[in-house]
Amino acid sequence: MHDPDRDAAFGELVRFRQEFYECLTARVDALFELAEAVLCTDGPVRSLVGLSLAPEHRRGHGALYDAMNCGRIDVARLRTTLAGVPLPRATDGRLVLAVDVSPWLRPDGGCQVGCVQDPIVDGVRR
Repeated sequence: MHDPDRDAAFGELVRFRQEFYECLTARVDALFELAEAVLCTDGPVRSLVGLSLAPEHRRGHGALYDAMNCGRIDVARLRTTLAGVPLPRATDGRLVLAVDVSPWLRPDGGCQVGCVQDPIVDGVRR
């Protein structure tokens, strides 16, 4: 069965991937595969070496480090590309956004001296 919404979403993804690829200006293929590996890897990325083992990263780990050290991205073009991506909407037209609110513990994270936490819960300062 033909689903025009699915075809449109797939076409938008293909367009975005092509635009993203064109934002890369040095070590293009290695950076592109690195981005795909980051997005497709299950769970958190713990090391670059582990990322180089992802199926989407078809190059050796040396190419991964080369991409990280020498790869370049046209940031202005990427900003324009991201701004052109349509916002996700429900069938009734409302925006659909997701936020990851899971805690990320940083026991070694520094803190500014004299900094005080000022939480706001349900719009009320506590």
